[in-house]
Amino acid sequence: MAGFLDKERTIARPGFNRWLVPPAALCIHLCIGMAYGFSVFWIPLTKALGITKPIACPADMSWFEKLYTTACDWDKPMLGWMYTLFFVFLGSSAALWGGWLERAGPRRAGMVSALCWCGGLVLSAVGVMNHQLWAMWLGSGVIGGIGLGLGYISPVSTLIKWFPDRRGMATGMAIMGFGGGAMIGSPLADMLMRFYATPTSVGVWQTFLTMAAIYLVFMVIGALSYRVPPSGWKPEGWTPPQSQMDNAMITKRHVHLNKAWRTPQFWLLWGILCLNVSAGIGVIGMASPMLQEIFAGKLIGLDLKFDQLDKDQLLQVAAIAAGFTGLLSLFNIGGRIVWASASDYIGRKATYFVFFVLGFVLYAYAPSAGQAGSVALYVGIFCIILTMYGGGFATIPAYLADMFGTQMVGAIHGRLLTAWSAAGILGPVLVNYINDAQIKSGVPKAQAYDTTMYVLAGLLVGGFICNLLVRPVAAKWFMTDEELAAERKLAHERAAAADAATAASAAGGPGGPSSPALVFGFWLLVGIPLAWGVFKTLQKAVVLFH
Repeated sequence: MAGFLDKERTIARPGFNRWLVPPAALCIHLCIGMAYGFSVFWIPLTKALGITKPIACPADMSWFEKLYTTACDWDKPMLGWMYTLFFVFLGSSAALWGGWLERAGPRRAGMVSALCWCGGLVLSAVGVMNHQLWAMWLGSGVIGGIGLGLGYISPVSTLIKWFPDRRGMATGMAIMGFGGGAMIGSPLADMLMRFYATPTSVGVWQTFLTMAAIYLVFMVIGALSYRVPPSGWKPEGWTPPQSQMDNAMITKRHVHLNKAWRTPQFWLLWGILCLNVSAGIGVIGMASPMLQEIFAGKLIGLDLKFDQLDKDQLLQVAAIAAGFTGLLSLFNIGGRIVWASASDYIGRKATYFVFFVLGFVLYAYAPSAGQAGSVALYVGIFCIILTMYGGGFATIPAYLADMFGTQMVGAIHGRLLTAWSAAGILGPVLVNYINDAQIKSGVPKAQAYDTTMYVLAGLLVGGFICNLLVRPVAAKWFMTDEELAAERKLAHERAAAADAATAASAAGGPGGPSSPALVFGFWLLVGIPLAWGVFKTLQKAVVLFH
């Protein structure tokens, strides 16, 4: 098995169809993307012992005691730390092992990701069975977070090398899957918990085990289907357009990982990603309460403030807000493929300028839309904002490839994802503390989000400045031909042969020629779950406009 996972065994033979690589990446990203949907477990887990209602912990119980107590239920803030652990360890593991991934290849990294993510779910199931919160944090949060990092970056370098003509679209297709993971996993988890629930169990640990088994199958299929092109490969008949050849913002050379992070371009791109994500993730974290508290009774045709709603009315409003959250997730996913594909035509720098300028206008105008009482306008504003949040994730790998070359772009992307870890803390903290401070100072709940919107708009101004300062990488940072050859040898790469058979390798299946039926079948394997997730999301979103 160790030999089978070697990178040399994944180099595609003549006739391999490059369109088999995106669904392989989606097999992994659609599974690990469930990290976004883990909040579906919070309410059931707050009743893991009480079943019908939570058993409150003593007021004097310490934070440390709550990690291993079996006498009372966990609260949502304690459970919510897993969300933070996911993205801290995603960024740190991608940064630490990105260089290893480039040399070990996507197949080995994908298998390690599958074992970590699914193994973490199994350990979390054990933690729920024994009511040990530390085991959940260690299982899904730490071990699963490492799986997230490796799984997230495993296809990036490979896809960019397979699609030199469509870098943005290629990475957009894969990273779209990470946004879509929760869209599939959340309703699936809800169905499974309902199925497994008994008078003595809320059904969470059984759901963890079932999803671990399903995810393991899909992730192993994805990992084993990865193939890398021979060094120097390009699509049959394709030559870079003259506009691309003349574009100083798209390099034809390569920067080593150990030098990339020392360039000003790396840190400017780090700032661009961090500020764009901080603004977007702040909105995601407050989407449901924000809509409920701003529009309150207007969502159900009543002229009532949030605090004036009774229990039944609150439930109706919450259901509508859930539809809003689902709609945002759909636009998040769509933005990943649409904006990343658009960046192939208008350029990465121009794409981020659109994100920051349009984003600033929308965030700054959102309070006015809320005060005007226009639900449709308010929802539309944040749907567009979420397309740019997702688009920022999908476009950044292609931006890195343009600036630093393709040789080590996966590893460089891994280092850059520490910006996501920082944003995962900065965005929610800013939003939560500003909103809390506004309410405590006496600002009505409906207006308490206004200052937050202006602060998030300010973050985008910082991103605009970072993007404005991005310039081509100086010649001193690029590898020499000798250094590049040595790195390719370390990465176990094989140069493309000059014969016509290899030159035509854009045509066909697993390692070698394959029929169009195989490509269609593989896309169907990932397309059916994705279509089901879209359907379930639209079902919820319909309530918003009822």
